[in-house]
Amino acid sequence: MYALVDCNSFFCAVERVFHPGLRGKPVCVLSNNDGCIVALTPEAKALGLRRGVPLYQVEDIVRHGQVRVFSSNMYLYAAMSKRVVSILRQSVQAVENYSIDECFCDLRGYERHYDLTELMRTIAERVQRWTDIPVSVGVAPSKTLAKIGSKFAKQYAGYRGVCTIDTDEKRRRALALFDLGDVWGVGRSTLERLHQLGIHTPLAFADQTERWVRAHFSKPVVQTWRELNGVPCIDTAEVVRNQTICTSRSFGQMVGDLPSLRASVATFAASCASKLRGQRAGARQLTVFICSNRFREDLPQYSAAESTLLVVPTADTIEITTAALQLLDRIYRPGILYKKSGVILSDIADMRQVQQDLFDPIRNRPQRARLMQAIDQINQRYGLKTARLAVEGEAQEAWRTKSVHRSPNYLTNLADILVV
Repeated sequence: MYALVDCNSFFCAVERVFHPGLRGKPVCVLSNNDGCIVALTPEAKALGLRRGVPLYQVEDIVRHGQVRVFSSNMYLYAAMSKRVVSILRQSVQAVENYSIDECFCDLRGYERHYDLTELMRTIAERVQRWTDIPVSVGVAPSKTLAKIGSKFAKQYAGYRGVCTIDTDEKRRRALALFDLGDVWGVGRSTLERLHQLGIHTPLAFADQTERWVRAHFSKPVVQTWRELNGVPCIDTAEVVRNQTICTSRSFGQMVGDLPSLRASVATFAASCASKLRGQRAGARQLTVFICSNRFREDLPQYSAAESTLLVVPTADTIEITTAALQLLDRIYRPGILYKKSGVILSDIADMRQVQQDLFDPIRNRPQRARLMQAIDQINQRYGLKTARLAVEGEAQEAWRTKSVHRSPNYLTNLADILVV
């Protein structure tokens, strides 16, 4: 059996932890540049607000409904996520941190000694007592069914936070009631194909034969079908390495000068390189793109992208940033106000199996690798961007993401520690 522990309205729940007066009141968290709603509480949904809606379109509802609005603060959310995961790992031996607000717990063997529903209910109560983050738990023989169970636990208070799907009768009832489009592994194109074939519920899909599923779909959909029938076959414990890594942002203010663009591209390149090192991977292809604001038809429009192949796969911040800035110099056009830039790394390989190049211009790669490791350790201990390249610029530059409503970093910055 597996359990999925899902934090309810996680971003909003974290904000409420440090603003207790907001309990029971509508709260929303915004996307980059305070653009769209990305998380909201049930109280905000009751006012008619929805995820993905631009803030400017619902300003009247926000104002009249006295909705408290926050800018995204991923440092704060990540710190709280680590606390939740830590509690789960004290309670269950095998815990996989699937996303910032979801964890899978491997409960195989626990059924011999525990009532799994009561065990997970106790753990959920512990998480809320120690962190003030409410969670919903689904328990089932496969991870896909566990995700479905967590949705029911979140929707219906009668489950008291834990929905267990441990019999075939419960499985069929859950699949009959669940939305096919919300099934983990069923994307938009798969959903359209299923509808064309006359399949409109997860139960109808699960009742098909494996031969029929294999005749119409690829291996991932077959795995989803097996999971819906209670056969675990999706191994999420081994994190699948990203085939591409992209870091990009819309600017807080449009910029036209090359130094500002260079600072943004250098920052995004460093972020991509750091993610690569976290995967113990390296990238061989690098792409840089810039574009103007397509919604400003009164301004000149321009967008461009340029790619290059690196000599060998690398996660070296200096090497990647240098190449990225060279690409930027090629595509930059003066006289344009730019709204966005980005860096994409692809052709990603495991750094433990890298084919070297006889004509590699960098002769001290082992020393450079140790330098990158030292920088990562400094940033992990003293805060992100404590050690960075000078070309990345300062935190107050105009292109930086706008975040007017951001909370302090209570858990990661000594200057922001909560004063009571």
